Amino acid sequence: MTACAIEPSAGHEDGDDAAPAGCTLSADGQYGARLASAGDAWYPERWTLDGPEPYAVPLPRNQPEEPGTEVQPMGDGRVLIHRRVAGRHAFSLLYPTGPGTGELPLGAVECPDDGARLRLLPPAPGGEKAYALAVGPRSTSVWLVAGGAFGPEKVAELPGRGSGGVWLDRAGRLLALDRETGGRTKAVVVDLERGGEVSPLLQIAADSDDRLLLADHDSGLLIVRSDAPSPGHGRLGWGVLGSTLPVRFPECLRLRDCSLTPFAIQPGQVLTPESCAVALRVDGPAGSWVGVWRPAERRMHHLPAPPGWLTGTGLWTADGVLRLPYATAAVPCGVARVRPPAPALPEAGTAASRPGPETGTAPPSPPHDPEPATPLPDPGSTHPLPDPTSATPLPGPGPATPRHGPAPAAPLPARGSTTPLPDPTSGTPLPDPWSPRPDPWPSRPDPASAPRPGPGSAAPLPEAPDERPAPPPAPAVARPVPLQEAPLGRLVTN
Repeated sequence: MTACAIEPSAGHEDGDDAAPAGCTLSADGQYGARLASAGDAWYPERWTLDGPEPYAVPLPRNQPEEPGTEVQPMGDGRVLIHRRVAGRHAFSLLYPTGPGTGELPLGAVECPDDGARLRLLPPAPGGEKAYALAVGPRSTSVWLVAGGAFGPEKVAELPGRGSGGVWLDRAGRLLALDRETGGRTKAVVVDLERGGEVSPLLQIAADSDDRLLLADHDSGLLIVRSDAPSPGHGRLGWGVLGSTLPVRFPECLRLRDCSLTPFAIQPGQVLTPESCAVALRVDGPAGSWVGVWRPAERRMHHLPAPPGWLTGTGLWTADGVLRLPYATAAVPCGVARVRPPAPALPEAGTAASRPGPETGTAPPSPPHDPEPATPLPDPGSTHPLPDPTSATPLPGPGPATPRHGPAPAAPLPARGSTTPLPDPTSGTPLPDPWSPRPDPWPSRPDPASAPRPGPGSAAPLPEAPDERPAPPPAPAVARPVPLQEAPLGRLVTN
């Protein structure tokens, strides 16, 4: 057991007002874990999602779990469980053993005050380690609770109250936290391999609260929540890690009487963050549903959630299919595959294709009405034909329209007519029938007789002039900096 003095925390974590997700997915999306219920009893349940059909494995112990117990899948299929027992935070690994459940205790973190708060961070990339965040009123600690050599150990400590938690790399080294100091919350980066070295990440405005919600490793897309454009009211925005462009706050991500919580970004869109699809949980008076938004599209699609959706849980495939896990009485373990509408990208040169102001761009104007199509004749209608007995003459053929091509041949003389021969007394000499005639097909030069360049010299071949019109120049597209090469702390706007 490892003991630590965690200072009590007052209040809840800022920015964590949304209800917790119904299931936790591993970083690679192969496993999921949740706390299921059988009547009034709660027990851990592991979901396997990488096969052709998902299936669930219950992992009950001798006694039911408390409702607030946390579970998290590991990369090898075991489930990490976090229990609160007699003022201590205990951690164990659960795994199926035939008809029963095996448990491997990892240790505990002792908290002398009942007001201390310790929670699991999102699953780390790789699935071999798991971390927890211990928050106090004046300091925050990061604990390695699974994957260490000697049980839970503290790996970083930083001043201020921390919240959130987003992994910025695939190695599980750079962790972004939202730190509150001096009455303001700013996202910072904690380097776990350098003793918890802290560097700033988001500095949108001096007096704004800037939080990081999601980050994509391939494109560098960041989803943030900040009150910089509207003080006192947090708004969703997006930026690119390492880019010098300001953070944008689209108007389409503002819904009246609804709260938006992003939970998944489409992977595999290297260097194209504008084309990444972002899935959002929308909570409103009518319930919860799914929203899909792309930065380039500047609109949000609203999709119905499947019955029994584990609210706030899902992941994207690289080809743009959203997988939403759900559980019903008929299907206790299912995954709905949803393909949102294809992105409607604006045409080049239109107003919608040009970047708008920092606080969001107005929705693009509706497209122009298409030209009316020419109506086809009614198959049942009849058209009167001209009366051949009427006195109105039919229109004759018009003058022939000249066409491009060889000139028409001279008309042949009529049969029986004679062609006069030239007068021998005239001054016009007769052509000699034995004189050579010019060749209508001039011969090409013999390649063998052409002079060849000497050694060491190169004779350029003649090229025919290209009479095709030059294609229009392609519009220049700014290439964002990938996450792996982006210097931290450069996402500074204003």
